[in-house]
Amino acid sequence: MSKIVLDTSVIINGLFKVQVESGNIRNSEIIIPQAVIDELQSQATQKKDQGFLGLKQIKILKNLSKNFGLEIIIQGNHPSSEDIRMAGKGKIDSIIKDITKKNQATLYTSDNVQYLVAQTEDISSVFLHPTLKEKELEFLKYFDPETMSVHLKENRTPFAKKGKPGSFILTKISDKILTRDDLEFISKQILDTTEKFESSTLEISKNGASVVQYMDYRIAITKPPFSESFEITIVHPIVKLSLNDYSISTELMERFTDRAEGIVISGPPGSGKSTLASGLANFYHNQGKIVKTFESPRDLQVDPGVTQYSKLDGSFDNSADILLLVRPDYTVFDEVRRREDFHTFADLRLTGVGMVGVVHANSPLDAIQRFIGKIELGIIPNILDTVVFVKDGQIEKVYDLELKVKVPTGMTESDLARPVIEIRNFENNVLEHEIYTFGEENVIVPIGKKTQKVGIEKLAEDKIRETFKRYDPKSEVEILSDNRVRVSVDKQAIPSIIGRGGSNINDIEKSLNIHIDVVEREASSNIDSGDLPFSFSESKTSLVLTVNREFTSMHADIYVGDHFVTTSRIGKKGQIKIPRRSDIAENLMQLANSQNDIHIYLKDF
Repeated sequence: MSKIVLDTSVIINGLFKVQVESGNIRNSEIIIPQAVIDELQSQATQKKDQGFLGLKQIKILKNLSKNFGLEIIIQGNHPSSEDIRMAGKGKIDSIIKDITKKNQATLYTSDNVQYLVAQTEDISSVFLHPTLKEKELEFLKYFDPETMSVHLKENRTPFAKKGKPGSFILTKISDKILTRDDLEFISKQILDTTEKFESSTLEISKNGASVVQYMDYRIAITKPPFSESFEITIVHPIVKLSLNDYSISTELMERFTDRAEGIVISGPPGSGKSTLASGLANFYHNQGKIVKTFESPRDLQVDPGVTQYSKLDGSFDNSADILLLVRPDYTVFDEVRRREDFHTFADLRLTGVGMVGVVHANSPLDAIQRFIGKIELGIIPNILDTVVFVKDGQIEKVYDLELKVKVPTGMTESDLARPVIEIRNFENNVLEHEIYTFGEENVIVPIGKKTQKVGIEKLAEDKIRETFKRYDPKSEVEILSDNRVRVSVDKQAIPSIIGRGGSNINDIEKSLNIHIDVVEREASSNIDSGDLPFSFSESKTSLVLTVNREFTSMHADIYVGDHFVTTSRIGKKGQIKIPRRSDIAENLMQLANSQNDIHIYLKDF
């Protein structure tokens, strides 16, 4: 009888069993080294898949042996614990080769290194090359062009999410209940791809959990003791978008191009954060920038010119040391979660690398809060300058961060000034939140819209506003305390209000008996009385200015530029009618070159 020695690899992958079942091997003495048995037992004891698979294959071979004239024997001494510990460095392989020489047998292996060494030592050997066609992968049958992810669980029917980010449904895709054997078969196929295809990598391997990136499929395999049952989740991106596919304003595109270097993309799971991050990476690459990514697993859909890095020795901090040596212009950090990830992100940004981070959050403010406590408050605006919130696959809100030294909104005394991080809506520059230190705590304070004043406070604001309207019809008044107000006016009106040596403002303060702070009005600011949008039309007898019907029966001031024209009551259907033959209509038409010159402000009484 011919003698055959099996090594660990050819037992685990089941290729020798295939040779027997096909009838290629008959009437042979099959020698399995004791070292192989002990190695498989050690792996099974550590809950590793290959240990269980190998022991099952040996049992199957014994059941087949009678039908094919095979005699299966176990030979050799038990390896020491040191031998098993050094198995990864070739110790068990050496024991297997020694048994092959002793028996003048033929070694069957699927380990390319073992096969090459055997040939070098003139040992008769056969290399069983693993063969697996991509189209034979079982999990691929569950996917179609609309499938975002597939969810396979032991003793359950398979389900899939179909649709697109923000608009998908969970659908049962088969009536067959999956058994543990079904999932083990699919799992084995997936894990085998990491050895057979360059397009497949084992990103994470833990006791009870594995993550494989196969082409653009991200596959998570879990089983006891990590999960209560066997489960496989496969995620597949169905779209690859560029920035042109998003509704991005010209201002935001200019921001991405010229000034944004500390970008955080936030959103809930499945909202399309990574898709936007991939689009930004490709955008910067096409702009002639050197772009790298930090990912674990590496599943961003980026152009071939973008290099994708994973953890080096289990840490992105180690990866950052290498990254700085290759001098990238931008780095996309996918899934910033752990405390050390935030530190790495901050360190790279402070070294001058443009950073794009992806953070799970239910709002853009939540994404900013995740940096607080992990990074010093004062340097957060140096690390984050643009926070993008993605929902249902679209950009829903963008925040702009800036550090200022000021009195926080709502406080009145000047000695309370401190460093304040302003969070503004990028599209309209409206201040929405402030971050500052209050006592020993860092607080985020929402800046609400101004509420309509009532009673004495409202009358006081009206009186003060009337005083300053002759200098600036859009003047704003904010009461800070019982004897102090802040008046915001156009920059050009300030010299007239102050007067020579402050004489004019002193006279106003004496007449009103209060202290007045005169400041420049921000360009985006609106006065409390409201600059009302309107439409202009003409009838046979009147000029008609139509505003929203909700203002019916209220009074409004009409200006052309800075020139006051008249005060009029808003009639039915929100219309202000000015008789054509009146002096008011004639004055209005002479002063206004177009509708844009006319402004309507609510008049408070």
